[in-house]
Amino acid sequence: MVAMSGLASALESYRGRDRLIRTLGYCCQLVGGVLVEQCPAGSEVGTRLLALSSQLSHCRTVLRLFDDVAMFVYTKQYGLGAEEDAIFVRCVSVLGNLADQLYYPCEHVAWAADAKILHVESAPWWALSTALWGLSLLLGIARSLWMVLKLRQKLRSPLAALTSRLPQGKRRAAEAQIRSEVLTLLSNLADLANAVHGLPPGVLWAGRFPPWLVGLLGTISSLLSTYQAVGAGGQAYAPPPDGPGSRDPDGGPSHGAGVAREGPGL
Repeated sequence: MVAMSGLASALESYRGRDRLIRTLGYCCQLVGGVLVEQCPAGSEVGTRLLALSSQLSHCRTVLRLFDDVAMFVYTKQYGLGAEEDAIFVRCVSVLGNLADQLYYPCEHVAWAADAKILHVESAPWWALSTALWGLSLLLGIARSLWMVLKLRQKLRSPLAALTSRLPQGKRRAAEAQIRSEVLTLLSNLADLANAVHGLPPGVLWAGRFPPWLVGLLGTISSLLSTYQAVGAGGQAYAPPPDGPGSRDPDGGPSHGAGVAREGPGL
């Protein structure tokens, strides 16, 4: 009953509902891709699961039409990152916010083109939005790596050993932040692999992933993000919220081929 109440509470929020839709969409693609590729007898079920995954992806694309304002408010509040101590973190975060902010209108134009609302070609806009998503992920990976290295150096420094008798609150908070940054790093790496897959053919491994692999990577990323969101309430350190985060379960645009920052993110 407690679990049911927790699920109902999560589904009442936009972000909680979006996480569930994302995870379910990737899981459907993972199972559907495996059935289609490895089990001929289950190919019909697999095809239906892939169709469901595509519809869930399209649902998230439509919902993101309303994320621009939340992203703008967060970007404005963050500004140039005056509260950050490290210049590198400031630069990476500001550039990430800019990529996140530009991502949404590009995706909106691509969606409107596919829906025949705008008379423009959608493919370039899908490619641009995917590239911006990939750039945001790369910047997030760089930030997480930097944070993990600096925090580990801080904990292992002679000064930290000398001050280890002090209250353990700060040390536990730093250790919690390291764990969170590692989870964020792994989640972003999985998403980045899918982002490259969604780019136009000829760019690295673009278009080469089978559906089940895209589903697997997306499921891993979604579960890691959900775990962070669930655990953040009981930690001294709350992990940074997500940016545009996940795209569609096929790793590319939602038209068939294939947040605080907590506002516009996954």
